[in-house]
Amino acid sequence: MPTENNIKIFPKSVVCEESTLRGDITFSAGCVVHPSATVIAEAGPIIFGENCIVEEYATIAHRLSDGASWDANNILSIGSHNVFEVGCTVEAARIGDKNVFESKCFVGKGVTVSSGCVIGAGIRMHTAQVLPENTIVYGQQALQREAIEKQGSQTLQIDFLRKVLPNYHHLRKPNYDPKKARSVV
Repeated sequence: MPTENNIKIFPKSVVCEESTLRGDITFSAGCVVHPSATVIAEAGPIIFGENCIVEEYATIAHRLSDGASWDANNILSIGSHNVFEVGCTVEAARIGDKNVFESKCFVGKGVTVSSGCVIGAGIRMHTAQVLPENTIVYGQQALQREAIEKQGSQTLQIDFLRKVLPNYHHLRKPNYDPKKARSVV
């Protein structure tokens, strides 16, 4: 892992100071990171797409495999409009767009989550697999089925959080302007 944290925060993102951020992490425009959320880029950079929400006690980790070392080209790409609910732990290999990781679920390193998926509350996924688009994982046996309807937008929730969180928490300032393609620190 690089010796210093390299946290890039695009404009319109709300990232609470009380969150734990380690490694090379990029939050694209509109992301919301609650206090007590943890993001660890141990194996390589993590890049969040636009309008993702990382709630309290959620952990998103890009962990090293045994014998491996940090690699700038080993990127964990997280798509846009994903929601990581309270207490979930996600170590997935790749994450598409518009997914919901419900409270206290666990998604292991070998799992690839496409788009429009819902991982139910308390679900534990350890086995390497690729979830097809619009898959819902539910129940004690982690059963899977295709969603009847596509995932809705989290726009109202994001707008609410952007207004409320700054009233109660210290925020990390946006420090990256994609138009200039360099840090504004």
